[in-house]
Amino acid sequence: MFAIIETGGKQLKVEEGQTIYVEKLNAEAGDSFTFDRVLFVGGDSVKVGVPTVEGATVSAKVEKHGRGRKINVVKFKRRKNYSRKQGHRQPYTKLTIGKIEA
Repeated sequence: MFAIIETGGKQLKVEEGQTIYVEKLNAEAGDSFTFDRVLFVGGDSVKVGVPTVEGATVSAKVEKHGRGRKINVVKFKRRKNYSRKQGHRQPYTKLTIGKIEA
């Protein structure tokens, strides 16, 4: 069984036991987190949401929080003696998908 969930403005296909990285969530490491924005549930029977599936939830365990690789942002204007360099590291949450209920 698999499901498509929406979190952090993105849609992810998840299965039970899978490890995923999502935008940072307000939950402590070791807690359980429940996604209620389930758009699609597939497997033996298919359920399509309009826009979400009624009563469907996906539970996950929060493994850890962290920050991704550094992204360098460079601004440059030629012949104007203007250049700026900035770095950014996006925070994430690592989750392990537990149970999909539909």
